[in-house]
Amino acid sequence: MRTISSVLGSLARVVSTSLMLLFAVTTLHAQDVKEGEKIFKSKCTSCHAIDRKVVGPALKGIPETKDEAWLIKWVKNSQALIASGDADAVKIFEENNKLVMTSFTDLSDDQIKSVLAYITDASKEKPKTETPGGAGAKDDNASMFMILGLIAVVVLAVVVIVVLNRVIRTLENVIAKNQEAIAAQQEPEDSQRFVKFAKAFVKNKKLVGFTVLMLVALLAVGGWKTMWNVGVHQGYQPVQPIKFSHQIHAGVNKIECQYCHGGAFKSKNASIPSANVCMNCHNTITASEHYDGEISPEIAKIYRALDWNPDTRTYGNNPKPIQWVRIHNLPDFAYFNHSQHVVVAGVECQTCHGPIQNMEEVYQYSPLTMKWCVDCHKKTDIKSDNKYYEDLIKAHERIKKGEKMTAAMIGGLECGKCHY
Repeated sequence: MRTISSVLGSLARVVSTSLMLLFAVTTLHAQDVKEGEKIFKSKCTSCHAIDRKVVGPALKGIPETKDEAWLIKWVKNSQALIASGDADAVKIFEENNKLVMTSFTDLSDDQIKSVLAYITDASKEKPKTETPGGAGAKDDNASMFMILGLIAVVVLAVVVIVVLNRVIRTLENVIAKNQEAIAAQQEPEDSQRFVKFAKAFVKNKKLVGFTVLMLVALLAVGGWKTMWNVGVHQGYQPVQPIKFSHQIHAGVNKIECQYCHGGAFKSKNASIPSANVCMNCHNTITASEHYDGEISPEIAKIYRALDWNPDTRTYGNNPKPIQWVRIHNLPDFAYFNHSQHVVVAGVECQTCHGPIQNMEEVYQYSPLTMKWCVDCHKKTDIKSDNKYYEDLIKAHERIKKGEKMTAAMIGGLECGKCHY
């Protein structure tokens, strides 16, 4: 049976490989355009669209009106081309209110050519009809012949696989019946052996006592671990009202954590940003290129919360707060100050929150237990080159000299000392 299965597996792999090669030949001509589309969507869509103006002008027809070598220089470093006095570059710069285009020196000439090929392909209007007997008819005939050939190969492969599967099932049924007959003959012997073993086990009191002791120990360890983890929510990942991706914002776009969570530098809490912070970018970035020209559903939730009309670009009078679900939460008797750890100790956000830049949806990465915090404090070195310790040293010097020292001199006026 194993030999038959291996032969059938080899046959299936040969058929699938042939189909993949045939499909690869039919799609090879579109590789450059697909690569250009990928680069365009990752680097260009925040400022440009094919058929409409976003931040920069619409790109429809640009590759046909400009020299390819000139366009490559413009994409790599537009400011250098403007500084050289190029008339076309200066004209475009002035027509677009002197907005500076990002330089893409990391792109090769071939990658830029692929982007231009994608723009040209996307700018084309698809022909509505084909002239009978013309080039379009020939292409249709060739494509139809290729499709019919592919269908014939697939049908033949399916027929062969179905027939072979039936043969395998028949052989498996025969073997299963033989095995059942053998098992039926051996069953009395097996049952007798089990009965003998059970009787011997019950008669051996030491073995029974040891088994009971091990079972009690196992249950005790399991109960202890269960009680020890009560209140520990490591891995907690609630569903949020908006699917905000830290991977896109902090990972791909490399936005600093403090841009949104500014409270981590100056207060106990890191703070949740208001929706107005989101609008610093999303008043123009709508991700419509991924939703057939429509605004992203998640960005639309921000607009609804702020009562923002993207068509008239005005705010209404009925804003509503976004009901975020809290993930990290310490007991009321535990005091933690973000600013003390981030500013004074220089602790990275990832130390407690894990690889936040790789999380599509945020979850509690660390256990946040007392033992976890104590272990971190045992191995973390103090960074004394900051104003907190400088003021502390000055305070001790004043005490040594017998001078007056107040609580304000050692941080007694900080809000977090009293207010949670």
